[in-house]
Amino acid sequence: MAPSSAPASPPKYGKGREALLRAVVDVVAHKGLRGLTYRAVAEAAGVNNTLVAHHFGSRDALIAAALQWASEQSIAASRLRDAAQQEATFTEALMDLLLTDPELQVFQYEMILEARRRPELAGPVAALYESYVDALAAGLEAFGVTAHVRVVARTLFAALDGLVLQYLAGVSREEIAAALEEVHQVVILRRDGAAASGVT
Repeated sequence: MAPSSAPASPPKYGKGREALLRAVVDVVAHKGLRGLTYRAVAEAAGVNNTLVAHHFGSRDALIAAALQWASEQSIAASRLRDAAQQEATFTEALMDLLLTDPELQVFQYEMILEARRRPELAGPVAALYESYVDALAAGLEAFGVTAHVRVVARTLFAALDGLVLQYLAGVSREEIAAALEEVHQVVILRRDGAAASGVT
């Protein structure tokens, strides 16, 4: 009789589909997309690699699902909709986006760069950007910005996106926080200027 195999160690990220997506983010953040295999995800999540194929069916489906999940997690963690409309917590909330889970940001940048080489990722990456713009636009409208809201939201996100990249590249937390505060002041000026001129 063959000896029984040793019990598997507890899954690192919990169980189920979300645990696998969390593992994808960490694998890509640390090894790049070239390091993303079913085996690597399974090892990171502490599960059998057949479970990865069972949940997602293909590597491309796994990547697309992880990209959507990562953007949802980032928006939720940063309270992006709320940040755009609350003067007192704007900078604090957006710093949370940087500090709470930097692997989420690294993963998304890896996907953005890879989309230049793999056209099939262009759609999911475009959807990633639109999800951030949607969240900011909703917050800006609640904050009182009424003119060209989506354009303002995209411009604001471009600034935030660049600051996140700078932070990941080593710019200090204090410098990023100061820059975020300046961005916030521009948003306030936009809102108050439009209100004063009656622009809608």
